[in-house]
Amino acid sequence: MKESLNELLVYLFNHIMDIERNKLITGEFSDITTNDMHIIEAVGLKGHRNMSAVAQKLDITVGTLTITINRLVKKGYVIRQRSQKDKRVVHLALSEKGQRAYAHHQQFHEQLIDGVIEHLSEEELQVLTKALSGLINYFHETNVK
Repeated sequence: MKESLNELLVYLFNHIMDIERNKLITGEFSDITTNDMHIIEAVGLKGHRNMSAVAQKLDITVGTLTITINRLVKKGYVIRQRSQKDKRVVHLALSEKGQRAYAHHQQFHEQLIDGVIEHLSEEELQVLTKALSGLINYFHETNVK
């Protein structure tokens, strides 16, 4: 049973990553990676987030984030602005191209969830949601320790 569950989790993770790469990184967005797309998602559409807030949301260091943000600025997805109040603080916002990438990513996830939901009964959906929430809690607790 454990081996089977492990195989399912590994397959699911890898398959979702492959699907995401094949469906997201195309056409206008073929110059970025799925990791870049997740950073664009973390920057979001709601105003200007600072580097620390984005790094914290992604559970990465500001240094690691800076490397990717530099590439995304150069490619025209992200706009970087220094705070007027505190020049040490850098705010991030999505450019028009970044907003299109964000919408493309959101649409992909909506289609993914719609596809999953259409194959499940309401009861199965509730069980799946509860099981996935339990997994998230376990992995979060394991990561924290």
